[in-house]
Amino acid sequence: MSLRLRLYPRLNTHNDMPASGASKRDPRWVDAVLDWRWTWLVARIGLTGPFMVGAFMKLSDLNAAFAEQEHFGLYPGWAWGTLTIIVEIVGPALIISRRFVWFGAGMLAVFTAIADLLANHFWTMTGEARFNATNGFFEHIAMIAGFILAAMIAEHEARDFPVAGSGRSSAR
Repeated sequence: MSLRLRLYPRLNTHNDMPASGASKRDPRWVDAVLDWRWTWLVARIGLTGPFMVGAFMKLSDLNAAFAEQEHFGLYPGWAWGTLTIIVEIVGPALIISRRFVWFGAGMLAVFTAIADLLANHFWTMTGEARFNATNGFFEHIAMIAGFILAAMIAEHEARDFPVAGSGRSSAR
């Protein structure tokens, strides 16, 4: 049985009874993608990829990274820049490694919320700038929701499939 069906048995579309009142099964290709053993890893990398890229970009030009922080009113820039790089490396590492996913997801969700409020203050803008900032703001809200979902999936996986003998789960 796939991880998806073990975690969410109501989604089971492989029996004769429709899930949650659904009238037909998922297309086979959807089941194949969702049941593929690498889907969860690819999804975690995709969710955290922008942060890893951001960290390595900042590491490649620390002066620009520190100036970016000061541009948004965060002084001293070197301290906030260093903290940003740490969050953008540690958060994805925790999520991708499936260790303390809740903590990595929380780090990135809080970081994203703060950055969103500092950089995408669309309510003060007009015209095309407002349009672009509004889109960016709500795209970041969607990323925060993605972090919540990643933490939820990892928690359900940990409850249902603990690592034998360790007292810890594979998803933490």
